[in-house]
Amino acid sequence: MFRFCFSTLVLFPLLFESAFSISFFLPVNSLKCLREEIHKDVLVTGEYEVSEQPNTKTNLKIIDSSGHILYSKEDASKGKFAFTTEDYDMFEVCFESKSPMGTGRVPDQLVKLDMKHGVEAKNYEEIAKVEKLKPLEVELRRMEDFSESIVNDFAYMKKREEEMRDTNESTNARVLYFSVFSMCCLIGLATWQVFYLRRFFKAKKLIE
Repeated sequence: MFRFCFSTLVLFPLLFESAFSISFFLPVNSLKCLREEIHKDVLVTGEYEVSEQPNTKTNLKIIDSSGHILYSKEDASKGKFAFTTEDYDMFEVCFESKSPMGTGRVPDQLVKLDMKHGVEAKNYEEIAKVEKLKPLEVELRRMEDFSESIVNDFAYMKKREEEMRDTNESTNARVLYFSVFSMCCLIGLATWQVFYLRRFFKAKKLIE
């Protein structure tokens, strides 16, 4: 029973790693970007491959929401990239195809992208060589890092929940104050109308 549970825990991170692979077709003279939100201080690695087409140049660029370039490669055909995030942000991986032949004359290029971040991006084989770890110790280290990432994700979600709750409470308070102010304005306007109509009818001698 312990062996089955341990195997399940070991295989789960491995299955989780394969979820970041994607492939798509890139038409000539077009731009396609993939977006992903990543936490602060997270290692991001990736491997890409672009099918070759004559007279076609494909550029790769990775930028954050502020427009800062984290990785750039002109005439990208195959390679790897890696960077560490400095803050929680939305990142874009953009592939741009350029060709003087014009659209419709050149077939679409096939782009394959495999991105990993956090625990998935760590090279545990290299860690095992450096620290001289046994296979069981490597898997335990992997599970420990994976558990820590889950805890960090829950902590971040809790922080966001607190921020959203504070925002909701602040919004409710502002709505309440606005409602009270509106009621006071309506009551004041109604009172003024009563006195105005009373003076008007007295002036017309319709009432005493």
